[in-house]
Amino acid sequence: MKILNQIFKMLMGLAIGIVGGLAIAAAIVVAFTDTTFPEFFARFATAKFAEAAGAGLVAMAAFIIGFMVLIPVHEAGHLVAGLLSGYKFVSFRIFNYTIIRIDGKLRVKKYAVAGTGGQCLLLPPEVEVERVPTAWYNLGGVLANLLVLPLLLALVFIDGHPYLSVFAWVLVLVDVLILLFNGVPMKISGTANDAYNALSLRNNPVAKRGLVLALKTNAKIQDGVRPRDMPDEWFEVPAHINYRDQLEVSLPLMAASRLLDNVDFDKAREAFENLYAHKSEIIGLYVKELECELVFLRLITGDADGASQLLTPELRKYIEAYRSTMSSKERVLCAMALYLDKDPDKAREIFSGLSGRRADYLLQGEVSSDLAIMEEMLLRHDRAEG
Repeated sequence: MKILNQIFKMLMGLAIGIVGGLAIAAAIVVAFTDTTFPEFFARFATAKFAEAAGAGLVAMAAFIIGFMVLIPVHEAGHLVAGLLSGYKFVSFRIFNYTIIRIDGKLRVKKYAVAGTGGQCLLLPPEVEVERVPTAWYNLGGVLANLLVLPLLLALVFIDGHPYLSVFAWVLVLVDVLILLFNGVPMKISGTANDAYNALSLRNNPVAKRGLVLALKTNAKIQDGVRPRDMPDEWFEVPAHINYRDQLEVSLPLMAASRLLDNVDFDKAREAFENLYAHKSEIIGLYVKELECELVFLRLITGDADGASQLLTPELRKYIEAYRSTMSSKERVLCAMALYLDKDPDKAREIFSGLSGRRADYLLQGEVSSDLAIMEEMLLRHDRAEG
């Protein structure tokens, strides 16, 4: 859904530009003529202009409402199709809020992933990887948007105020955009869409294994299990990886994360450095996550200069933006406080803060892992200082 967010931002920027331009034009006319502000805007208060302006505002509202409604419809399609294929419910995220089952009850927690508007995560059926169905799970969202399209088209032909027709046509446009960007096989900024995944998984056993294991590990982590306590075979990395395929890359990424969870910092750094060497091939979101982990690992292995090279203003902003939903960012900030700021008290404060807020996080296994790693880091620092 990243491209849809970009379109939304573009249209919002356009609307702000139009309003700002009108305000500047009014100021110039008033400053250099005898026209007053009321007289200037009165010239635009004709029936035609008012009608056009009203239609524009309705279109903007419909565009925003369309995404707010049709993205959940898309994710619900993934959910229903997955459940019908034998998957089990894990979590359902719309924008920054995720519905998750905890102790048999549905709870809502805050969680965000950069560049996405929603996500439906399920647990694959317990069969051999090659037998796990993936087509319906991937295409369920597209089918849901396709099913609602006739209903939206029907709204267009309802007799009523012209604004109703404008509203309906924009909803149709939004639904068609979602259909195109998810139903036509393509990669957007290196990220494969639903249709691309549905086709490629049929002939790519490595990517299919990446998808299945990513879903399984995610379900375990949400249940509070740390990567080190999961089956060893889940973290075996194939001899050849296509780094342009995010599902294949997920396999060495999970293996590297497990080394970190095992507090094997030297081997973890080597694994993450090897991945980062392919950053030109890997999708942007993964690159940011690699940089976050390498900041931590370079700091804890004594390479403060190497960590500082990665800490661009953009990466610092990314870490701050996601520290409230991703505990790994608190771990990185703790290491920065300890090794860059030389402020152990600040580092312990970050550790204590995360410990006190651990129930707020969605990925409980990740929180347990990050707290354990931070505690080990602080102990090592105290031993070195003592």
